[in-house]
Amino acid sequence: MVQFRASLSMSRARTRHGDGDGDDRGWNQLHVASRKGDIKQVRRLLDEGMDVNAPASGPKSPGATPLHLAAQGGHVKIMDELLERGANIDARTKGACGWTPLHIAAKERNKRAVRFLIENGAFLPPDMNDHRFNPPLHYCSGLEWAYEMKRMQDESDSTGETSLSSEN
Repeated sequence: MVQFRASLSMSRARTRHGDGDGDDRGWNQLHVASRKGDIKQVRRLLDEGMDVNAPASGPKSPGATPLHLAAQGGHVKIMDELLERGANIDARTKGACGWTPLHIAAKERNKRAVRFLIENGAFLPPDMNDHRFNPPLHYCSGLEWAYEMKRMQDESDSTGETSLSSEN
């Protein structure tokens, strides 16, 4: 009887927190670890085979990937690990806006995360007001920083420099 209860308990834990099922936000363990900035847990979960691009299924963050959540928290080491493991830097959330990790970092006004994503090739359309690819600026005013950083990166690339300044 004790053996049966232990198996049932473990089965419930996997159902609540496994790769396919999530918590009430639709997040799996990798989403949670990415949002918290827990690099050891992220590495462990990826080593165990969790999908680096798993979309959240909950109503509040449909389609958000672990990279979206790491960008939201400004966890550059987590973003780097996720990208090394094949995360889609331009993954879009579901819904009208289709936000990318770059949009999320810009909304949170996290310059380090924005800089990191730009330096690693995140897509920005030529026009900041192109709502086919960007959310409207009143939702994401930090997007202006992304365009400034992209401009600085393009200028440094043309002069042969390798990185943006380290302002935060």
